[in-house]
Amino acid sequence: MVRPPLTSLERERGERLGLLLRQARGERSMAQVAAAAGLSAETLRKIEAGRIPTPALFTVAALADALGISLDALVSACSRPAAEPLPRLSADPPPPLSNVS
Repeated sequence: MVRPPLTSLERERGERLGLLLRQARGERSMAQVAAAAGLSAETLRKIEAGRIPTPALFTVAALADALGISLDALVSACSRPAAEPLPRLSADPPPPLSNVS
């Protein structure tokens, strides 16, 4: 089966998702966050760059959990045109990922 091409809206939403994830990652390394989410750093890099504009739901859920953000907030923010910071699940920063290299 051939997958139909993505619409411009789907591509824009993917770019927005990548931007939001990059902002939420902050100063943590891509490798740390990817490992915490159970992904490769290359996959995270492609999502952040918008090269994977429609990642699997469980991939996005794992990233949201690793970054300490609500999946609902992430989905909602992807629908807004402005790049607003995502609210964290708690006021505390996510725990450091020091055990991951």
